[in-house]
Amino acid sequence: MANEKIILGIDPGTTIMGFGLIKVMNKKMEFLQMNELLLQKYTDPYVKLKLIFERTIELIDTYHPDEIAIEAPFFGKNVQSMLKLGRAQGVAMAAGLSRDIPITEYLPKKIKMAITGNGNASKEQVAKMLQSMLGLKTLPKNLDSTDGLAAAVCHFYNEGRIEVGKSYTGWDAFVKQNEKRVKK
Repeated sequence: MANEKIILGIDPGTTIMGFGLIKVMNKKMEFLQMNELLLQKYTDPYVKLKLIFERTIELIDTYHPDEIAIEAPFFGKNVQSMLKLGRAQGVAMAAGLSRDIPITEYLPKKIKMAITGNGNASKEQVAKMLQSMLGLKTLPKNLDSTDGLAAAVCHFYNEGRIEVGKSYTGWDAFVKQNEKRVKK
């Protein structure tokens, strides 16, 4: 096969987790899939985390991505919502790390900048640009799936650049890069 890889992009959330997949062949992107995991009907936060883990493993086992790009949580409305997002992101990362898939985090502004050229772009602007870039016929009602797709596309555009977000190649790399935070 000619220089081919698959990138899974994830927009973590405890209400909706969006994801998108692209195939890169000879430095050209091809849209594979985007969708979302709807979690609103579940009240138990641990059930939501379990479902995020299971869905991420299912995507990995189905599409065999070579790399994962994930949107980093940001401080928004309150600390509780940031904690929930961080847990969702951590569970998705754990799924990828359990399969030894390299993971890179991107800040939302970095993703928006990569797709639209504007770090303050709206979800709608990002979705429209992805539609144009990848030739998508329609856009989903919820834009969480396009946010996941945007993370994958952002990773493609940032490949080989040193200033990309945090990157982990497995559990050992994750522990080594974060051990200073854990030690007292």
